[in-house]
Amino acid sequence: NMTDSSLLNTELELEQQEELYQQLLLQVSFVYLYVCTFTEPGKEKVFINICQSSSVPPPPELSREELVDLLQSEDPSGYRVPMSLGEPHTEVDNSSQSCTAYDVVINQDFFQKCQEDALFQQFVILVSAEGLENKYKLELSRDWKVLKNRKFLGSVSEQNIRTKSRPTIQINSCDFRPKFRLLVEPPTGHPENLVAEIHLPGVPSSRSLLLDVGEDRLVLTARPSLFHLDVFHPFLVDQDNTAAQFNNQTQILTVTMPVVSS
Repeated sequence: NMTDSSLLNTELELEQQEELYQQLLLQVSFVYLYVCTFTEPGKEKVFINICQSSSVPPPPELSREELVDLLQSEDPSGYRVPMSLGEPHTEVDNSSQSCTAYDVVINQDFFQKCQEDALFQQFVILVSAEGLENKYKLELSRDWKVLKNRKFLGSVSEQNIRTKSRPTIQINSCDFRPKFRLLVEPPTGHPENLVAEIHLPGVPSSRSLLLDVGEDRLVLTARPSLFHLDVFHPFLVDQDNTAAQFNNQTQILTVTMPVVSS
């Protein structure tokens, strides 16, 4: 009786990937700075999704005056901004052309500062571009543009690891906030469904759950107030055709939300 070892290996790999996932998850919140540039000399389009997270430490305090001095100095690279640089992933732009996107995660307080001040924003784009150039041996055009009214390109995946199955979006967790993950199906191309998997240990049945799905928000309360979850997600979904299913064995609530647009 021969076993197909390649099948076993795949299952093992998926398990290992899952373990790595748990170790390497960055909590990325859904506010993005979305930058379009090109490679030099090939003129291939590149998108940089700059995201924020409390998992990334902040850089040293820097005033606007100090930033101006820094930008005029001989070596501005002396000031380090901690960031997590994600692997390149292929996405499709507005004109259905494939392009490369990179996710860069910086500290959320520093990100806020960059949202409020255009000089800090330009600085963080510059630092992100230089970080990607060094890590991936690229040359990026400094003639970039920040795109408005577009939350991000593609789906933000975990930094340091991409699984073959589907990209996962992870958000901060806190007390009484259940463990959950958001999955995008299919993983590439146009997203058809956003699937929330919410782990609710100790919940006896779906009768104790109160779920409210808005077009870009999901609110869940488990009664008595054991768990509470309130998240905004990066897609507009079809509330009327959303389906939810609670598995008593695994105690996981699966909410499948058809995506209208991103």
